[in-house]
Amino acid sequence: MNAANPATNKIGKLPYVLAISFILLMVSLSVWLQHAEIILPEVAAMAIAMWVYREPGWIRRPSVIFIAPTMTAVIGLTMNQFQIIYPIKVMLTLFIMMLFLRLIRSNLAPAIATGLLPLAIHTQDWSFVSIVFAFTLTLMAGVVVFQLHKNLAAKSMIQYKYMVIFLAISLCWLSICWLLGYEHMAVIPPIFVVVYESLQKPIYTVKMAFKQGLTLTISAAVGALIFMQVDSQVLAAFIDMILIVVISRLFHARIPALYAIPLLTFVFPVEKVWSLPLVTLFASLFMFSFILLYKYGEKKASNRKHRPEQNEGFDQNSVSPS
Repeated sequence: MNAANPATNKIGKLPYVLAISFILLMVSLSVWLQHAEIILPEVAAMAIAMWVYREPGWIRRPSVIFIAPTMTAVIGLTMNQFQIIYPIKVMLTLFIMMLFLRLIRSNLAPAIATGLLPLAIHTQDWSFVSIVFAFTLTLMAGVVVFQLHKNLAAKSMIQYKYMVIFLAISLCWLSICWLLGYEHMAVIPPIFVVVYESLQKPIYTVKMAFKQGLTLTISAAVGALIFMQVDSQVLAAFIDMILIVVISRLFHARIPALYAIPLLTFVFPVEKVWSLPLVTLFASLFMFSFILLYKYGEKKASNRKHRPEQNEGFDQNSVSPS
């Protein structure tokens, strides 16, 4: 399964066919078994990221591909058993997930989404864990069989300080939604994944933030529109995936979360579907702006730190011998 042609650096058609077929199989099983929770939006993102884009951070440790999402699903479902204020429940879930990822020394961002999804769709069905396990194990098998992780270092540098910043951004966003009375619309799992990954980037620009916010909002609008207009979920999912491929290429955006957001329409309550594009827009504006501000401050602090050293060296070189 060659994800890209080395000569042209373009992604081939076969990986897309396999990934989208896998996504449609997931939706078909959900329809056949009449079990909506079989549809895992983040699995769509993982299929594209791992089998098509070959994201190094997602595939370098194959065992983590199924271990991390399964364990965060357990964390999310466990927290969902407690009758506590929703924003607090979400923050506790995020905090425990960050501790878990720190413990296993992993930065697998989609594990955040599988932990948040039970809270977003308000499920307490423990079969959710086995569903996550089965699909992520299949994704891992694809990575191992086709050796997609070959030549990748098993370890990478993880900036754990960004986990704290991620929690701070999440807390601010959830607090605003709670104060405005929209706390149950606050959790869009794919957006939290993009936020976490964006923090890990060494460089984050206004252009990147704008592209992310725009394409994620368009993806949500496409998902809501197709869901309302097409009765067949399998056909709707197929149209969604094709349109997202077009959007990704049109905007030159390799954002796996674009493939996850339209599938949220299949698992969210109908009354939340219409507001999904608007919430996605506001969440993107707030959270990506927060990242920009933090990265700007971080860069400014770094420049200030190195400036005295440069000045000291200049002063020493400029002193004339006596």
